[in-house]
Amino acid sequence: MLIVAIAWIYVVGLMALTEPTVVAGIVTFLFYCVLPLGTLIYIAGSGKRKARRRAAELAAHSARQAERED
Repeated sequence: MLIVAIAWIYVVGLMALTEPTVVAGIVTFLFYCVLPLGTLIYIAGSGKRKARRRAAELAAHSARQAERED
């Protein structure tokens, strides 16, 4: 996944460099790279965030259970 994101940044960066004005280059980079990649990485990472949250809840629950037993 990371190699695809890096390649896409490279491609869009070259596209932005060929734009006739600096403003057009910045807009191209934002709308073709930053926004789509940010969305893609957010969606792709949702499973990992969910797993981390469940692990933290389980650890907290286990700590509460151990506290009650003492």
